[in-house]
Amino acid sequence: MGSLYKRGRIWWIKYYRNGKAIRATSRSRKLRDARALLRIREAATKPLNFSDMEPDRVRFEEIADDFLNDYRANNRKSFVWAQRRTEQHLKPFFAGLRVTEITTERVRAYRAKREAEGASNGSVNRELAALKRMFNLAAATTPPKVIHVPYIPMLRESNVRKGFFEQSEYLALRRELPEYLKPILTFGYYTGARLGEILNLNWRQVDLKGRAVNLDPGTTKNDQPRRIPLVSELINVFKKLKRARDQNWPDGEYVFTRKGKRIRTFYVAWGSACRRAGVEGRLFHDLRRTAVRNMIRAGVPERVAMLISGHKTRSIFDRYNIVSERDLQEAARRLDKFLNSK
Repeated sequence: MGSLYKRGRIWWIKYYRNGKAIRATSRSRKLRDARALLRIREAATKPLNFSDMEPDRVRFEEIADDFLNDYRANNRKSFVWAQRRTEQHLKPFFAGLRVTEITTERVRAYRAKREAEGASNGSVNRELAALKRMFNLAAATTPPKVIHVPYIPMLRESNVRKGFFEQSEYLALRRELPEYLKPILTFGYYTGARLGEILNLNWRQVDLKGRAVNLDPGTTKNDQPRRIPLVSELINVFKKLKRARDQNWPDGEYVFTRKGKRIRTFYVAWGSACRRAGVEGRLFHDLRRTAVRNMIRAGVPERVAMLISGHKTRSIFDRYNIVSERDLQEAARRLDKFLNSK
């Protein structure tokens, strides 16, 4: 039978283990935090040896390791990024601290340090999101390793992406790219598929009769299967690639290859072609934004466009459906036509 009491403004708990009274601070001014801590301590029994997992003894390194182990266990594609944020940025700052010592003020100090180092708001927010995930995982363990998840303030960031290709720019870039990269560009321009999805595309996923490509579960960013319809130009591209494969590399597994060998990266060739085409600085990911905008311009329903491009949430999709100067001029032309007709 435990009890709660105050010392100054801080709530303390008192409970018994093996007949011995034990007192501990909740480090909180909130009664509910003290009650939660008391429940944990009272639930701890000697055979389970929960004493080593008392929240005031848990340090940052432990919840950071649990966070990375969760990524490994779930085979998350972003494990490398999670490990980099943890090892290079979070651990050097929070190492050695008990989880009860990681307060909102310490988080703000970390944020200020990263800003002083020149880190972008987006990068800092991804690191803070990782920190918050560590605390949430620790709070969900049995018994909990964390009693109270601190408030972690984020930075304001601009999520609007602006890069896209007009058709003339796409054609200019296609002329400048090496022959083995032109099919990749064309597929990205029409479908909005991610580069990783394109480079990993397998011939068994191509359905020429059904005029579609099937992306298997686990091969997409959100692990959801997707069926991408193919326009006539892409059908011709795939037929040409298949003829070359059947004649020269009949055992070839991947669709997009260079002399039968899988293409893994082409940053240098891409950058050089962009400079020659007059679109220096453009990213391959800009094709994804372009495809979304083109589908909306063509009258494709937004829900269908989201299924094709693989956008799971509307907020993310909206960031890609970019309005260009031409769209604004077209809106003005339509308004002018409407008012004149009146």
